[in-house]
Amino acid sequence: MTTKAATPHTATRAEHCVIACAEAWRGNGEVLASPMGAIPAIGARLAKLTFSPDLLLTDGEALLVGLDGAPEGWLPYRQHLAMVTGGRRHVMMGASQIDRFGNQNISCIGDWRQPARQLLGVRGAPVNTLNNPTSYWIPRHSTRVFVDRVDMVSGVGYDSAAAAGPSATRYHRIPRVVTDLGVLDFDTPDHSMRLASLHPGVTAAQVQEATGFALTVPTDVPYTREPSAEELRLIREVIDPEGLRDREVRAR
Repeated sequence: MTTKAATPHTATRAEHCVIACAEAWRGNGEVLASPMGAIPAIGARLAKLTFSPDLLLTDGEALLVGLDGAPEGWLPYRQHLAMVTGGRRHVMMGASQIDRFGNQNISCIGDWRQPARQLLGVRGAPVNTLNNPTSYWIPRHSTRVFVDRVDMVSGVGYDSAAAAGPSATRYHRIPRVVTDLGVLDFDTPDHSMRLASLHPGVTAAQVQEATGFALTVPTDVPYTREPSAEELRLIREVIDPEGLRDREVRAR
């Protein structure tokens, strides 16, 4: 089966995902963007090149870097931690499981005392979610990932933060969850997951079928915005000329 190649003015599913990820950093100002995954990384660079020029990008170790990867500044670990604990960072992480209130699991599948599968461990997820805005990128939207209740809380969701009290909710915020089907957020009275936009070609019914709990679905769900001609040029010619985005998200 062959897929139709994108024309200069037709965005692919992967490019809609890039746009959706980039929009997570709109209006963030001078904060450290920490994208995890190819498409979030492309999205962060696109945001910095266009509507969020003050974003800070890092090499993941000790340097602030420009769009070409050249060092622009020194980011010692103690300063990195200060940015995290003060809310001056916006992470986009992945998730092996995520539930209706945004609790994320990257630690294990099954009972943590004797798991069926051992994953990464909680790593920095609790600190990320309690101390700075944290969004999520899920390249394959399915009921295996979107579960009614995560097997273990790694990243803290809205219900867990509320139960822990004001010290946990001070900086806690989950702006969006981007998947290969659409964008979800928690803009509901109880902070449960809502369908915020659909990628072109996807229906609300398809998203609900791929989700293991009932989503809040507005009457009119918009489509994820189309990239401009200039954004497509930047994605295809400047940021990702090798097409790494299409390896992470392929048309279903």
